[in-house]
Amino acid sequence: MTAGAYLVGLIGAGITTSLSPALHEREADRQGLRYLYRLLDLDALGTGPERVGDLVHAARDLGYDGLNITHPCKQTVIPYLDALDPQAESLGAVNTIVFRHGRAIGHNTDVTGFGAAFSRGLPGASTSHVVQLGAGGAGAAVGHAMLALGCRRLTLIDTDEPRARSLAASLKAGFPAKRVVAGGPSDLAGELARCDGLVHATPTGMSTHPGIPFAPELLRPRMWLAEVVYRPLETRLLAEARALGCTTLDGSGMVALQAADAFRFFTRREPDVERMLADVADLVNVPDPRS
Repeated sequence: MTAGAYLVGLIGAGITTSLSPALHEREADRQGLRYLYRLLDLDALGTGPERVGDLVHAARDLGYDGLNITHPCKQTVIPYLDALDPQAESLGAVNTIVFRHGRAIGHNTDVTGFGAAFSRGLPGASTSHVVQLGAGGAGAAVGHAMLALGCRRLTLIDTDEPRARSLAASLKAGFPAKRVVAGGPSDLAGELARCDGLVHATPTGMSTHPGIPFAPELLRPRMWLAEVVYRPLETRLLAEARALGCTTLDGSGMVALQAADAFRFFTRREPDVERMLADVADLVNVPDPRS
């Protein structure tokens, strides 16, 4: 691309409601950049995550400056990259790819985005014992962020218990002084009965994956709940938690702050984080065109 012009995109499934194009293009407009952000939706393309490598290589050959990666490709994309930064490598998950000199370099801005959003949105929240539901690509990032924020015991719950155990082992290797344990759905009730808070890191509740991941009766009024899903901003899980009196954090801060970090990678320019947070608040009020 020419100086001051950028071509980037997002690879994932069911991403037509993503805020990423608008978040990136709005900030680029304010900085006087020519910036095109395209969606490479696996559903619209009629293909699956096994083709993510083909899409990455095609984007590189077509002159893209970078890509964002979302569900279900944050882990499956790794074999098709030339290198990973240390954080992405330790996580085993990538959500941002930068093309430099013909090479595809993987990064993870979900970690920094979630960590900053948690600190801003739930200041002073106890993190002695945290339960995390979901051990996929987003789960790897938020689990790392919670441990970095001071969580002493992190319990990972996933319907795929081997995946939860694998992530627990990876996180323990990076944080040997912390206690990280894994379990399945049958362990959720007992863990929620004695934890400080819950991080929800599965796709359940998204516009394309509606529903609630567990019976809301398992929540307790004194606990906090942090949601990763942002479209819709008010998931059923968040609504049930608020009705019970839980302190809650929606997904708006994470999506804005991870986008700001990705924008920095793509352009090597400093984004205005406060403006991007305001953009999310504005954009989530735009009606879903499919509704």
